[in-house]
Amino acid sequence: MSSPFRALRSRNYRLFFIGQGISLIGSWMTRLATAWLVYRLTDSAFLLGLVSFAGQAPSLFLPALAGVWLDRWDRHKVLVVTQVLAMAQSLAMAALTLSGYVNMPWIIGLTLFQGVINAVEIPTRQAFVVRMIEDRADLGNAIALNSSNFNAARLVGPAIAGAVVAAVGEGYCFLIDGLSYIAVIWGLLSMRLTPDERPPADRRLRHELAEGWQYIVRSTPIRSLLIFLAAIGVLSAPYSALMPLVAGRTLGGGAHTLGFLMAASGIGALACAVRLVLRSTVVGLGRMAAMAVATFGIGCVLLGVSHWLWLSMALMAVTGYGLMYQVVATNTIVQTIVEDDKRGRVMSFYTIALLGSAPIGSLLGGSLAARIGVEATLVASGAACVLAALWFWRQLPAIREAIRPRYVELGILPEA
Repeated sequence: MSSPFRALRSRNYRLFFIGQGISLIGSWMTRLATAWLVYRLTDSAFLLGLVSFAGQAPSLFLPALAGVWLDRWDRHKVLVVTQVLAMAQSLAMAALTLSGYVNMPWIIGLTLFQGVINAVEIPTRQAFVVRMIEDRADLGNAIALNSSNFNAARLVGPAIAGAVVAAVGEGYCFLIDGLSYIAVIWGLLSMRLTPDERPPADRRLRHELAEGWQYIVRSTPIRSLLIFLAAIGVLSAPYSALMPLVAGRTLGGGAHTLGFLMAASGIGALACAVRLVLRSTVVGLGRMAAMAVATFGIGCVLLGVSHWLWLSMALMAVTGYGLMYQVVATNTIVQTIVEDDKRGRVMSFYTIALLGSAPIGSLLGGSLAARIGVEATLVASGAACVLAALWFWRQLPAIREAIRPRYVELGILPEA
C-alpha cells in the first residue's frame, strides 16, 4: 500500500506544504475577522454579500487572462510576487483597523485588491503543483494533501480568530495573517527548481485564450465538471456569505459562535481531505462528487431551519465535507487528464468556475436574504444544489465513456 504522504518526498513540495500551511491559518483568520467586522459595523446582509462579491468578482474575468500568461511566465516568480502583495494587503487592513480608521470603503477596496491577487495566485498555484513534485504519479496525492492543508487551517484559523476577535478585536487577526505570509515566501525562495519551459512568446494572447477555451468545450469530462463546479459556486455562495448572520441573528451568538461554526465546517472538510489522501485512484471520483454535493444540499436545507448551536455545528461539518469533496475531486480529475501545455489555461478556467461564480451567488444571496430572511435563503440554496447534483449524475455515463481513453493512456485503467 502506497504512503498517504508520498508527495512529501519531493523537497520542493514539502517546503511549499509547510509554508502554505502556516500562511493559510492566517488567511482563515482574516476571512472570519473581515466578515465579523462588516457585521459589527453594519449589521447588513446585503453588505456582507457585497464584500464577498468584491473579494471574488476579479475571478470572473482575470483568471482567463492569467492562464495565458501562466503558460508563458515562470510560475514560481509569479507566486512569490502574489504572496508579497497579499502580505501587504493584510498588513494594510491591520493598520487601518488597529488605528480606528477602518470603514466600509476601505474594507471593500482592500477586499477587491485581495480578490485581484487571488485571481492570479490560485490558478498559478494549481498549475505549479505538477512542477513541485518529482514523480508525476504523486500528483493526485499532492492535490489531496493541499486540500488537507487547506482544511486543517480552516479548522484551526477560525477557532483562533474567534478567540482573538473576542479578546482584542479584528485588527490583530489581520496582523497575524500578514506576518504568516513570511513562511510561504520563505518556502518558495528555498526551492531548487529547473528552468521553467514556456512556449514561444510571439503567439497572440487572443489565439491562446481561444485555444484553451476550445480545448475545454471539446472535452466532455472537463466541460461537464467545470459547469457543475460553477453552478454549485453560485448556488452554495449564500452558505458562506451569510454565516455571520446565522451566528448573530439565528443562533443569538457572537464572534465565538461564528468561530465554532466555521471550525465545524473545517472538521468536515478536513475529514474529506483525509479520505481523499488515503484514496489510491482517481477512478470513481465523479460519482462521489455528485453524491457529496447532494449531501451538502440536504445539510444546507437543515441548517436553514436549525436554531440550536450543537445541531448547526453538526450540519456545518456535513456541509463542509460535501462541498470540499466536489472541489477536490474536480481539481484531481482535471489536473490528471489535462495536457501539460494547456494546464495553465485550463486551471484558470477552473478558478473562474470555483471563485468567479461565487460573487454572483454572494450578491444574489445577500439581496435574497434581505427580502425573505437568512433561513429561507439557505433552504432555497440547499434545494437548488440537490437539483444540480441530480443533473450531474445524469451526465456521468457520457463522462465515463469520454474519459476512459485518457485513463488508459496514463495507465490508470487497463486497456481491456
